[in-house]
Amino acid sequence: MITLKGENIYLRALEPEDLDFIHTIENDESIWEISNTQTPYSRFLIKQYLEHAHKDIFEVKQLRLVISSYNDVALGMIDLFDFDFKNRRAGVGILVKESTNRLKGYGREALKLLINYSFTHLDLHQLYCNISEENEASITLFLNQGFKEIGLKKDWNYVNGSYKNEYLYQLINK
Repeated sequence: MITLKGENIYLRALEPEDLDFIHTIENDESIWEISNTQTPYSRFLIKQYLEHAHKDIFEVKQLRLVISSYNDVALGMIDLFDFDFKNRRAGVGILVKESTNRLKGYGREALKLLINYSFTHLDLHQLYCNISEENEASITLFLNQGFKEIGLKKDWNYVNGSYKNEYLYQLINK
């Protein structure tokens, strides 16, 4: 049985009530680097995004899920992006919003659930992610879930006046 429920968290679809949560995340300049965001998002734009969030991954090439605790606290988000059905692959992005909720296993559990969903329900062949070489927590998270480093993109992202390298990781469904 396909499930998006783990021991401590579950993954759920976006809801209109997530407007403030998403607005806070999308406008947090400290994480713009990982999302390649350049400008703030208005509540209006996020509301429009939420109105279309129900669309199928095959149509919009993206799936964004909320990482939620069982007492219905939104902890973060996990995404499939650049969904490519023909080649059966997608990129993965994950964020646990509050630093106090990081390193508690929520990201690991969410990633494990998403990998299982991607390989069993979406029938993907591979997942990939891009991680700044400075983001040791994310590197460890993805390596522990079986992702392999397949390359280093030198001077890939221009952040605060300097270039940063970015690793490419890949997980192939055997």
